[in-house]
Amino acid sequence: MKKYPKKFLKLAESITNKRAKIVIDHILKHGFITTEDLEKTYGYNHPPRAARDVREAGIPLETFKTKSAGGKSIAAYRFGNLSKIRNNRVDGRQIFSKEFKKSLYDANKGHCYICNGKFEERYLQIDHRVPYEISGDDENFQQDINDYMLLCASCNRAKSWSCEHCENWIGLKDIEICLKCYWGKPENYDHITLEKIRRLELTWKGTEVNFFEALKKEADQGEIALPDYVKSLLIRHTENQNG
Repeated sequence: MKKYPKKFLKLAESITNKRAKIVIDHILKHGFITTEDLEKTYGYNHPPRAARDVREAGIPLETFKTKSAGGKSIAAYRFGNLSKIRNNRVDGRQIFSKEFKKSLYDANKGHCYICNGKFEERYLQIDHRVPYEISGDDENFQQDINDYMLLCASCNRAKSWSCEHCENWIGLKDIEICLKCYWGKPENYDHITLEKIRRLELTWKGTEVNFFEALKKEADQGEIALPDYVKSLLIRHTENQNG
């Protein structure tokens, strides 16, 4: 077994995230872990997610190519430069001060930066505008409040899934692409995961719910999905205004 610094071993032992722990223990024993190991031995159908858990816990991983049992080229993971260990993390989450979160909360008046729903501070999660998977090696990024935003749990999950299936995440890893994406800058974006898409989040509260129910009833009567019906009304209104 390769010898590792005591500081690193102490950090590795402290991690309790199940997926991250499996990856770490396997690499400690075998030197690396393949996507085939993760899928067939441990039952993880999305190996990059397990590798991400390790990186988010502060331990650098590098990806390389190897051969599967059947001779196919597959990805594998091993520890990267251990001098880049990030010690300010606990189970994959960076530790932020209460003041830092409060400043983000106040900046957007308690709203989720994506869906614009209003929440108590405890229900919002600090999120990197650019995923650590892409910007982690850039020492000039993620240094101040403008590099983060607060998301509700639902939007955070949606962003994670969307980002992990984006070509920029998979191969390009260009920070500027993320900063022009809806998931990185919802207030001013050019694309959503490299597609020319525009998205509008609408929340109905209080007496507004009556209008929502009326729209839903009309959409149901016309056998049209509610988002498509609302979109058709907006398009018709715009055409009438410009006509």
